[in-house]
Amino acid sequence: MALSVDDVQKAARLLAGAVVRTPCLRALPLSRLTGAEITVKFENLQYTSSFKDRGALVKLMSLNAAERRAGVIAMSAGNHAQGVAYHAQRLKIPATIVMPVGTPNVKIRRTRAFGAEVVLRGETVDEAAAFADRLRVERGLVFIPPYDDERIMAGQGTIALEVLEDAPGLECLVVPIGGGGLIAGIAVAAKALKPELEIIGVESALFPGMYSGLRGQAGNFGGQTLADGIAVKSVGKLTRPIVEALVDDIVLVGETEIERAIALFLEEEKTVAEGAGAAGLAALLADPPRFAGRNVGLVLTGGNIDTRLLASLLMRGLVRDGRIASLRIEIADQPGTLAAVAGIIAGCEANILEVIHQRTFLNVPARRADLDVIIETRDREHVTSVVESLKEAGYAVRVLIDVENA
Repeated sequence: MALSVDDVQKAARLLAGAVVRTPCLRALPLSRLTGAEITVKFENLQYTSSFKDRGALVKLMSLNAAERRAGVIAMSAGNHAQGVAYHAQRLKIPATIVMPVGTPNVKIRRTRAFGAEVVLRGETVDEAAAFADRLRVERGLVFIPPYDDERIMAGQGTIALEVLEDAPGLECLVVPIGGGGLIAGIAVAAKALKPELEIIGVESALFPGMYSGLRGQAGNFGGQTLADGIAVKSVGKLTRPIVEALVDDIVLVGETEIERAIALFLEEEKTVAEGAGAAGLAALLADPPRFAGRNVGLVLTGGNIDTRLLASLLMRGLVRDGRIASLRIEIADQPGTLAAVAGIIAGCEANILEVIHQRTFLNVPARRADLDVIIETRDREHVTSVVESLKEAGYAVRVLIDVENA
């Protein structure tokens, strides 16, 4: 079938009451930071913390009795896996999920918690997909594709119906792209209901599958990306022509912008976004003038991020903003010096988090010491003020972490 807005509306009726109608809210802090009028669709508030609930359920509900008895298999870096596993469990359908070996532990653990058999195989999504296809044949299972399927796309496209109902004044909708199922479904529905709405896709610069494909370029793929959920080399055969026909532009974002976007969602909107989920905001951070003054919708596609990674990103964000800095101070190795240094830092209203004496290395003169101090400050200017105060007191000081380029 050729996907139409009628298919998306039919999917919406199937999903009513079975998935969360997630909030679509103005994001005032992000609007102030970017200069755009931002509205966020919080798909991280689905039960499995991802928009994938929608397409997975629509596809599973289309299976006949024999297919349900045989069981299903899916390949996913995590979110599609959880959507399939959760709704298969609800519908009492046996589920097997193949995931790349580098999939975050939180996604593996939650997928297993939904009763699915999880098989870790392959370094990439594409390698996992090849293994899943072999396993499908061996076991006689029904494959539930992550994106290249009309019912999957119709389910994901229900997001557009809700967004346009809740925020009819949007001028632009920014949507992450992996294999293309989400943006294809959204584009079909949105362009039918509001043809003038600009739809912009976002991919990781490390995996520019749709971007390169539509330009006839080979593209350079690979590397460790925070946006593992959209780290796809081979986009869908069904999704690609829809994207080509209906999506106005595709932009690429780097890891720094994705990292900043994750931190901003948590700090400013008090919500957790995984790398792929934050890609839309990353696009605004990468090119603010393009979106300034416009009513922009962002689809926050998911919030399944490893907690250790999230903690690391938040700490890096504090360093980047100059709110945590590491100083090396040369001091005389004698009683009272540490107290004097601490007094100067306290007088500048900075907080000492950690202190390490470096006495034993040969590059430190005898009877002197290097004092490594990690401090908490308000911003970069505050760091500069602390450094200047220490220098005025006669101490040689250097910043070990360059907050301008951290």
